[in-house]
Amino acid sequence: MNDVNPYRAPEEATSGMEGGGGGHRPWLVAGVAAGVLVLSGVLVAAGWLLGGPDDTGSGDRLEKEAADARWAEGITPEWMSERMGLDIPATARSPQAAYEVTSRFDTGLLTFTLTRSEAERYLEEHPPEGMWLEPISAQADVTSHDFAHLGLPEPETFKDGMRYGYVCPASTEATGEPDVSGVYSSSDERCVSLYAHEYTPKRTRIYLRDHFEPGISPLPTPPSSTSTG
Repeated sequence: MNDVNPYRAPEEATSGMEGGGGGHRPWLVAGVAAGVLVLSGVLVAAGWLLGGPDDTGSGDRLEKEAADARWAEGITPEWMSERMGLDIPATARSPQAAYEVTSRFDTGLLTFTLTRSEAERYLEEHPPEGMWLEPISAQADVTSHDFAHLGLPEPETFKDGMRYGYVCPASTEATGEPDVSGVYSSSDERCVSLYAHEYTPKRTRIYLRDHFEPGISPLPTPPSSTSTG
């Protein structure tokens, strides 16, 4: 806020009338008081518009959304692969998948490992929009949330041996993905964030992250536990 006193001009006018204009002081005081009431009313109205006393602000809204989030059960790598429109090579090891449901948008995760040569072929078969990018530095402030659910570090936290890009698989299924990351165009084309991390001299881990509108497709039915008598 600017350090400007809204009452400075009336005070200066008061000092100029001292010695002969004392009869105008009650009017001046009343005017200042009225100005204070108007300004207070504006601030109160702005407060209600921006949140009001019963709305604790965006921080609490985010906390509420986080509280409403849940990780879906029964998510398999095969289901997530089909949902993203990207295949899992038959030679892939340690495939894992997860799907988080929130009130704003859902997040799908898929990861697996390949040999370095297999990973190169996979990246050639799934080129990015533009070119593969390399991080200048690791993002140490990334919140550990998505892939941490699978017991893995977030791909953004790696600097060495990392390539990433936005792969837009040619899919006839219109998903209507919301523009949640700022990298999607206004079209209906859906793009998946792909990270390739060469975590050993011989192997590469593929990270895939996709976003979806809530409830856009039915989730797998989690296996029901049948009690045996």
